[in-house]
Amino acid sequence: MTTLAGGTDTLTRDALTVLQPGFTGTTAPDWLLRRLGEGLASVGLFGRNIASPGQLAALTAQLRAERDDVLVAIDEEGGDVTRLEVRSGSSFPGNHALGAVDDAELTREVAHELGRRLAACGVNLNWAPSADVNSNPRNPVIGVRSFGADTALAARHTAAYVTGLQSAGVAACTKHFPGHGDTAVDSHHALPRIDVPADVLTDRELTPFRAAIAAGSRAVMSAHILVPALDPDRPATLSRRILTGLLRGELGYDGLIVTDGMEMRAIAGIYGIERGSVLAVAAGADAICVGGGLADDATVRRLRDALVAAVRTGELPEERLAEAADRVRALARWASTPGRALEETRGSEIGLHAARRALTVTVAPGTGSPETFKPLTEPPYVAALTPVANIAVGDETPWGVAAELVHLLPGTVTGSFSAEDGREGNGKVADGKVADEESDAGDGAGRAALQAAGPRRIVAVVRDEHRHPWMASALDTLLAARPDTIVVEMGVPQAPPRGALHIATQGAARVCGRAAAEVIAGL
Repeated sequence: MTTLAGGTDTLTRDALTVLQPGFTGTTAPDWLLRRLGEGLASVGLFGRNIASPGQLAALTAQLRAERDDVLVAIDEEGGDVTRLEVRSGSSFPGNHALGAVDDAELTREVAHELGRRLAACGVNLNWAPSADVNSNPRNPVIGVRSFGADTALAARHTAAYVTGLQSAGVAACTKHFPGHGDTAVDSHHALPRIDVPADVLTDRELTPFRAAIAAGSRAVMSAHILVPALDPDRPATLSRRILTGLLRGELGYDGLIVTDGMEMRAIAGIYGIERGSVLAVAAGADAICVGGGLADDATVRRLRDALVAAVRTGELPEERLAEAADRVRALARWASTPGRALEETRGSEIGLHAARRALTVTVAPGTGSPETFKPLTEPPYVAALTPVANIAVGDETPWGVAAELVHLLPGTVTGSFSAEDGREGNGKVADGKVADEESDAGDGAGRAALQAAGPRRIVAVVRDEHRHPWMASALDTLLAARPDTIVVEMGVPQAPPRGALHIATQGAARVCGRAAAEVIAGL
């Protein structure tokens, strides 16, 4: 085992042990290596830390040279949320695509292959899967990250994912307890509130978490959400009733409880990260995730010192901090134990295979069936109607079908159009005011796309059309002028299908774009 640096007392070591900080750069900074020597037991990785599999393997080896049992965590859901392939898009479809296929064995196999790749790079804790039931179709942060809106489906695929991932030697961290699916607010920006009765929560939100626990999920991540039926005063991450009473007591969970990122505004904007971290550990959390936005030694020192001070003033029982640190070390022991046999899988093909199976293809009424659709033989114009990306997904990862169509139909041209583009290009005024701003913005974006496309066949790519009125209006404009437009929906396919051909990919991973492009090009 790792020999810790001398001069660090037990209390300070325990305070460092419960932190899961991030950092900037593609090599470990000196301060991080020093903290590992003093007791820090976990490190969180983000897209900014990853350039290639080889570089990532070298980075994790650098960390283990300082502490051989370090937990190296990552937010790698596959699909829209990828850090391993942040600059190219994921080789694996996300949860919603897997739920659409509804083959639990396929989900297990995808998760195993994803885990195998993470393990090969030295990552041994994945902040995934999302077990949230997407019961609110207007949810701005979960959406395709969920297996779906059906509770039983979400439960069986959550269990399959946990099993597959952990069979590759990577600990699963099932999230976001007690369920983030019925929210209309993104907890990165504010505190969401779920106002449903306790019996609905029990039957709907908690069922996938029960399945994850039964499957042996090594970690569970808390949600920064207020659920008055469970605790009217504090969000789940800071609630003893929810973390200790419900998750530990009623559900019988004994693994690691990890918080969602403490710098998210739902916590930081109300409590501050120091106070929030103390309250979270006191409530029953074992590990404090921080580093998506605050990624420096000063943040680690602030949180360490806040925990130590809380113990010394009696606000945080010392035995609670020690218990949390022990759970972190127990997971580190599990994750560093060799000998798990990796099964033979379809390797790199499994992700594309799953993405192809997830497609839903619909043709315009009266025009035949998907089988009679005439594939494109000339390069089209791809009009990407681009919404603002949520923070979990990020704006670094490419999405759409254009890059794949360029390979299949050389000469394909693309352009991106947003609501803001439409507002800038649309000067319609009625009664002295802008008439229906969202509709006008969409009409402006649609007309801009028509002008850019010229005579080319148009492929319009959307993401959650049902949540963006401007996007629906842009499609109205495109389809009115060019009814032969092909529409590719890469979000939750909640809006009715329309266009000469409508392809629902159930997510925006690179392989989902590839699968859609194959249909368009007739492969």
